[in-house]
Amino acid sequence: MSLKLLDEALAAGARQAPACAILGLSTRTVQRWSEQGDSGDRRDGPRQDPANKLTTGERQQVLEVVNAPEYRDLSPKQIVPRLADLGTYVASESTFYRVLREEGQLAHRQASRPASAQRPREWVASGPAEVWSWDITYLRSPIRGQFYYLYLITDVWSRKITGWAVHTEESADYASELFCKACVELDLDPDGIVLHSDNGGPMKGSTMLATLQRLGVVASFSRPRVSDDNPYSEALFRTLKYRPNYPTRPLASIEEAGAWVEGFVTWYNTEHRHSAIRFVTPDDRHFGREAAILENRDRVYQRARRRRPERWTGATRNWTPIGDVHLNPESRPARRDKSAEA
Repeated sequence: MSLKLLDEALAAGARQAPACAILGLSTRTVQRWSEQGDSGDRRDGPRQDPANKLTTGERQQVLEVVNAPEYRDLSPKQIVPRLADLGTYVASESTFYRVLREEGQLAHRQASRPASAQRPREWVASGPAEVWSWDITYLRSPIRGQFYYLYLITDVWSRKITGWAVHTEESADYASELFCKACVELDLDPDGIVLHSDNGGPMKGSTMLATLQRLGVVASFSRPRVSDDNPYSEALFRTLKYRPNYPTRPLASIEEAGAWVEGFVTWYNTEHRHSAIRFVTPDDRHFGREAAILENRDRVYQRARRRRPERWTGATRNWTPIGDVHLNPESRPARRDKSAEA
């Protein structure tokens, strides 16, 4: 049958090589079949199912997982790691995609309309305590599938960690308490502060939203499942998890987890030279010491240039403060934005 179709195509003016390619054959194979007087398709194909083929039950499990309320808005790239965090393996990421493609479910799976793709509003911070960002990340506990939850609030302008807490669960109540505690410790009036977060349950819980409304705080949220809308918290988590002393083994207790985080926060705020704020510490920028530090660095560079001018072909390094910080700017620069790097 394949050779008959090929003959019809050639008679209609088609070229042999492209016609063979459409059938998935080489011209040499067609020639050999013609010499053998066979007009059928002699490709055997697999004689038995692959050994690793999903069973009917396994395939159904994949579909049940991707359509579960907690996963139906997530891609397999998000689902597979989350399952692994819970100590569960159902199938590989590619298998998830294949099953969804075969079932016609690669599009939005929830019954409701997909969330709007409209970008969140741009916020501009020109000083401390104007725009804050917060999120929750995991720390490993001794019990498989259970975690400690690290709450972190950061000031977008100074990058200072203004509040942190470790709990055994995600809760809007805990988030509300942490925000209020951070305002008290920094002795500031929260009225008018923008607090940005993603769309998680603790972020949009009734207790948290009621607290923000009572205090006059402006709540700002990322688009669903778009981490780039909350870049400052994401950058902070990356710095935290790439620290040389980041715990690679489960933390024995919530007290041990809190002790480690406390040490990290102290280092980050008081010692860490942050790449996005001219390598001063978050505390230096937050509490107004930045200008003097940068002026001194500039004097050092100018003195070195006067001492050996032949080594300088242009301006010295820029040690001026960075100025305003933009969260979710309306126009993206052509190059990758490094403003949130920690």
